This record gives sequence, C-alpha cells and structure tokens, in this order.
Amino acid sequence: METQVATLGGGCFWCLEAVYLDLRGVTRVVSGYAGGHVDNPSYEQVCRGNTGHAEVVQVTFDPRELSYDDLLRVFFTLHDPTTKNRQGNDVGPQYRSIILVHDAAQREAAERVRAEIDRERIWPAPVVTEIVDLDRFYPAEAEHENYFARNPWRAVIAPKVQKFRKSFADRVKRPAA
Repeated sequence: METQVATLGGGCFWCLEAVYLDLRGVTRVVSGYAGGHVDNPSYEQVCRGNTGHAEVVQVTFDPRELSYDDLLRVFFTLHDPTTKNRQGNDVGPQYRSIILVHDAAQREAAERVRAEIDRERIWPAPVVTEIVDLDRFYPAEAEHENYFARNPWRAVIAPKVQKFRKSFADRVKRPAA
C-alpha cells in the first residue's frame, strides 16, 4: 500500500489527532511541532509561543481511500480557520491554522481547497490559514500520543470529535461509542 503524509495545524494537536484517528483512510497520526526555528523543541518551549512552531499532526493516509482534498475539507471543518494565532481559549502562534505542504501537488490542492472554503462561505470571516513548505517535523513527547483515548474527560476535545462524527458519519472508521 502506498501512503501519503499531510502535516496540519489547527489549534491543539490533541483535537486533530482524536478526529483523524477516527477517519477512514488514515493509517497513522503523530502529534508534533513544525514551522518554527528551534531544533527539537519541547512541549513547554512551544507553549511559551516563542519557538515559531505550531502544534501539528502528521497524518499518514491511503490516497485510494481518502484524497488529500477531502482530508483538508475535514481539517477546515474541525477548527476555526479565520482566527489568527487562536483557537477558542488557546491563544498564541503555536495554535495558528497552518498547512505544511510536502510538495507542489499538495500546495496546489491546499490553495484550491482553502479558496473553496472561502468561496462557499462556510465560515463568517475570511480564512487565514497559512500554507507553507514543510521544513522539519518534530514528533511530540510520548505523553501526547493517543491523548484523547487516555484522557476522555478533556472537555475541549470531545465536542470536536462529536462534530466530526456527525458531519462525516460516512467516513468514520468505527461506530461512535
């Protein structure tokens, strides 16, 4: 099976990870950091907001089952892509909306889907999601992997998972519990 990788940031990586783990066609999700200027940053460093990194997920997916365009459509539904450096109560550049592209084809698709989201007026304000080339991805510390499964009481994550399961019911890997 030939897979592809997407790198996306839309606020807290715990929320994105929880949803993408449930998306049919996704084979792996790794939380991490990208888009900054500090080598191998820690969670604490990124949370201070001065490393330039965003909290991101790297999503490995099977393009025969899930297109990159559809992966991005889910991404634009999961978070508010109209707020710069903010998602809900989380404020700072580490929470910015960002697509880190791996090649020219991903850049073209990201620009096309971002324009589609704006044109369809899915959000009440213009989309501010950055589209940049991926330089380096640094995996987050082990305690961030499968975070929602281990911490289901995290109130901020559950509504995003429920929204995904309702909006994309036909794409959920397993029935919702």
